[in-house]
Amino acid sequence: MTADQLRKSILQQAIQGKLVPQDPNDEPASVLLERIREEKARLVEEKKIKKEKNPSVIFRGEDNSYYEKFTLSGEVKCIDEEIPFEIPNGWEWCRIFNIFQINPKNICNDELEVAFIPMEKLSAGYGSNYSYEKIKWGRIKKGFTHFANGDIAFAKITPCFQNRKSAVFEKLPNGIGAGTTELKILRTFAETINRYYLLYFLKSPYFVEEAIFKGTANQQRIISGYLEDKLFPLPPLTEQQRIVAKIEELIPYIEHYGKAQTELDMINKNIKEQLKKSILQYAIEGKLVPQDKTEGMAEELLLQIQAEKQKLYEENKLKKKDLEHSTIFKGEDNKYYEKIGKNVTEITDDMLLDLPVGWKWCRLKDIVFIFTGATFKKEEVSVENIDIRILRGGNIQPFRLTNRVDDIFLPKDKVKENILLKKNDIVTPAVTSLENIGKMARVEFDLESTTVGGFVFILRQFYCNDIVSKYLLALLSSPIFIDYIKSITNKSGQAFYNISKNRLEMTLLPLPPLAEQQRIVESIEAIFRCIEN
Repeated sequence: MTADQLRKSILQQAIQGKLVPQDPNDEPASVLLERIREEKARLVEEKKIKKEKNPSVIFRGEDNSYYEKFTLSGEVKCIDEEIPFEIPNGWEWCRIFNIFQINPKNICNDELEVAFIPMEKLSAGYGSNYSYEKIKWGRIKKGFTHFANGDIAFAKITPCFQNRKSAVFEKLPNGIGAGTTELKILRTFAETINRYYLLYFLKSPYFVEEAIFKGTANQQRIISGYLEDKLFPLPPLTEQQRIVAKIEELIPYIEHYGKAQTELDMINKNIKEQLKKSILQYAIEGKLVPQDKTEGMAEELLLQIQAEKQKLYEENKLKKKDLEHSTIFKGEDNKYYEKIGKNVTEITDDMLLDLPVGWKWCRLKDIVFIFTGATFKKEEVSVENIDIRILRGGNIQPFRLTNRVDDIFLPKDKVKENILLKKNDIVTPAVTSLENIGKMARVEFDLESTTVGGFVFILRQFYCNDIVSKYLLALLSSPIFIDYIKSITNKSGQAFYNISKNRLEMTLLPLPPLAEQQRIVESIEAIFRCIEN
């Protein structure tokens, strides 16, 4: 059970008479109702409130059914189907409109300094928190909702209603104020109902979760009559006080429980991510699976890739400069060198880690071709699902691609066929925020009507192979390589970072033999499934 569920459960138990024990010595709620009627009659006589049109009284008949009698018309009807739950002896059911003033008005001097409370100053949740601006009454007496000290307010509009924006107003400047018209105000008659018992009722699942709304999707309000006609479980006044005291006694424990739960959830979330990062790091260091000498050498895979590049060149699919490759080796002096043509350069300081026997260092450009997606003019873009979907940085999540409701589309004639996404392509943002640098996703099958935008890189293998693609995704998603990619970015504007294609191409990769890559990939996938489950 979450802290929020616990709060709701406690409030629901409170209004059902299950939170504190009943005391037969308590003055019954029926006496409170009589006192409320007397107070209303006095205020009507003094012309401070208007006489009700058709007040009602709810009672239980000899047949144990609930009935409602309307005073003026004399009509009596059975309301058993409306009763939401049983209440203890000494409690009474009544309608909200019968026991509270709803949206009362204030009358005072226009020059009086009072409280003004817009919606943003009324806090959500289960407390009674708000702030106000001081303003002269004349400026807000019209066009706003009135309230005074002791009034109980709640938001009637979504999502503020569901978020439980409500409070008991106290210590207002000069005792009164006004606020947003999206508030409903309840005022008690004399000291007959504990204001905080009413507040907790307004935050209870019974009141909040059963509400009916009307209006457009973004501007829905509780329907007219929902508040007024809502059945209210009224306990004896002394029991109301015990209920409020018990809730306030429990609140610190619930808060402590909620904080502990949040911390635990964060730990659980973080531990999954940390475990995954650790697994990826072990994988690229050659520590996730044992090496097997019978599986050959990574050099053999690099020769296969080079042969495939030569074939692509002969088919006019690659330029001659793309055939250039480097050979990285460890000299007799235990230092690393890179040979390009006849030139040999020491690169020991560039090495990120030590490799197992059989592995080989290579550059990213030796195994993939890197290019960006479609460029376009604003007027060429459509939000309608036509022809070619254009994926952007927001579509790239770690290890997966997602479609979004705000995706854009281009006509087919505006997109080159060779940039449509193919199986085993890896995509990553070229321009993005700092926290999103290094997000990588793999294309699992040919996407004939999808590509990426011009600010996203496509990494396409020369030697297209599922295992190499999956290993490359794991490698580039590992902590050490994400840190490296961050180190080669340049800040572009206030919040974005630009990854240089040339520097990305020069990324040094630890490459295992193909058979070992397969065992690494299978192990990663199995462990990730265990972590998620």
